[in-house]
Amino acid sequence: MSVTDEIRERLQAAFNPRELEVVDDSESHRGHAGYQEGGESHFNVLIRSAAFEGQSRVARHRAVHTALGDIVPRIHALALDIDV
Repeated sequence: MSVTDEIRERLQAAFNPRELEVVDDSESHRGHAGYQEGGESHFNVLIRSAAFEGQSRVARHRAVHTALGDIVPRIHALALDIDV
């Protein structure tokens, strides 16, 4: 399973989002630090879920990182756009 699919599955299971986009943006970082051939090193995630209601921005980011668990150390960059 690709890292993109793993991210999508874990976030879907943890937050039941009404909107979820996981984009592998690795190719636009070719030649930069952390780039690896074949991609799956840089990701942009947009997630909208009622599960984040009442949480601070920091708490939301921590919740996503917790849900992703062992995926986080395997990737170089993770840009998060999180809202209710």
